[in-house]
Amino acid sequence: MGKFATLDWTVIALYFAVLAGVAIWVITRRQKNTADYFLAGRNLGWFVVGASIFASNIGSEHIVGLAGSGAGGRFPLVIYELHAWLVITLGWVFLPFYLRSGVFTMPEFLERRFNSGTRWFLSIFSLLAYIMTKVSVTVYAGGIVISTLLGIDFWTGALITVILTGVYTILGGMRAVAYTEAIQTVILVIGAATLTFVGLNAAGGWSNVKASLPDGYMNMWRPNSDADFPWLPLVITSSIVGMWYWCTDQYIVQRVLAAKNIKEGRRGTIFGGLLKLLPVFLFLIPGVIAVALKNQGQLEYESADGAFAALLMNKMPAGLRGLVAAGLLAALMSSLASVFNSCSTLFTVDIYKKLRPNTPEKKLVNIGRVATGFVVLLGIAWIPIMQGISPALYEYLQSVQAYIGPPIAAVFLLGIFFKRINSKGAMATLFGGLLIAALRLTLEINKSSLDPGTFLYTFGTTNFLTFAAWFFLFCVILCVTISLLTPAPDPAKVNGLTYGTLSAEQKAANRASYNWVDIVLSLVVIAIVAFVMISFTG
Repeated sequence: MGKFATLDWTVIALYFAVLAGVAIWVITRRQKNTADYFLAGRNLGWFVVGASIFASNIGSEHIVGLAGSGAGGRFPLVIYELHAWLVITLGWVFLPFYLRSGVFTMPEFLERRFNSGTRWFLSIFSLLAYIMTKVSVTVYAGGIVISTLLGIDFWTGALITVILTGVYTILGGMRAVAYTEAIQTVILVIGAATLTFVGLNAAGGWSNVKASLPDGYMNMWRPNSDADFPWLPLVITSSIVGMWYWCTDQYIVQRVLAAKNIKEGRRGTIFGGLLKLLPVFLFLIPGVIAVALKNQGQLEYESADGAFAALLMNKMPAGLRGLVAAGLLAALMSSLASVFNSCSTLFTVDIYKKLRPNTPEKKLVNIGRVATGFVVLLGIAWIPIMQGISPALYEYLQSVQAYIGPPIAAVFLLGIFFKRINSKGAMATLFGGLLIAALRLTLEINKSSLDPGTFLYTFGTTNFLTFAAWFFLFCVILCVTISLLTPAPDPAKVNGLTYGTLSAEQKAANRASYNWVDIVLSLVVIAIVAFVMISFTG
């Protein structure tokens, strides 16, 4: 395997210098209040919003996992990378309600729509989930990727990832995160696209790549009888999980809450949707190219997850190799910065400010910095635990979103589209969903001790895609039933927060926030998604 040359190290050093310069520029701009620190003064334009959405989403699972899916023939998982249509759904369907309500966080929106109980639930649940999954997994995988790329030990790689990202996130807040993510997006796209073109050239073009693969290798659609990825549950569950992640999760939505207005926010989601289409070409296709080169006798690697690194180190020339490495570092740091900032916002706005409502703005900003620093320390402390975790449990952490997404997605979706949904229905769905998700995960982990044929065995071993689809339907029925059996919400409370209660002025303002360009570009995104789905058939 090749090694980094002096030119590669120069490019990587230049990347860090540019990143440091932008971070320092943002940090030196005075942050007067919480809107400045947590939402960049609500003044971001569409380019920064879209780039930030994309950069927040791209992490180690794309760098290693998506390329590994391409190299290992796990094409059904590609559907999770075709959620560009859900990114634009955030802009067209959900964003107008979020921005009109003037909220900082998703739990705060639930309080406006339902009651304080739903806010407390989602605040605490999201914070714990971020720390136990997003922070730990990103730090752990980031340490592995950086140590592999730069030839340093795991602890050094993990600490570099956490400390560098933590410093500019603590000092600069959301503005530092958003602007550095915009730069990181450009570097990542250029670097990964270069690797794709170089790999294609080495393989003799796309036709030669396809000729080097077995028939049906790139088919992402499997019959409903398939034990792992039945196509209908795959489509339904991936859409439900995507709705939760892209349209209701603080980690992503915080970017559009920082937009100047609905128009800039919506265009940011359209741009983010276009960028979201890129991972298929930037990470999956290199994995496929690596398989073709291996079959041609031009490349060697031990496992599918090592395909991307093997292609990078053996086929990229000096300088460009450093550019791709810088792009990968950018992806890891932007993903980590986003979760640091989201945790800080949730704790400060939804927990500390709720308990101490008269806290001055300046103190809240400082509390936010302390909260970010605490999350950074937790990330470092969690590394030894992640090192000792079993591969099976690591997979459970990755798939747990299929269990926590359905109840939250149901509450947000029904809350916006059905004005009759009340706080009792929402609370029953959130708490009931949590109990069911916890039971399912517990049974899944301990399935070897269950008796086949029993209800508990079936409940714990049913394909997770099929389970999540039925789970979402249960959540919808529960939420609607409890709401209809209890008093309707106060019309004054839900006014303007559901589609059925919008005033004529609000409808007119929404129509004025877009034009034919926004519509056409959104349709283009949907058309590309459909094209890719059809292309990976047969």
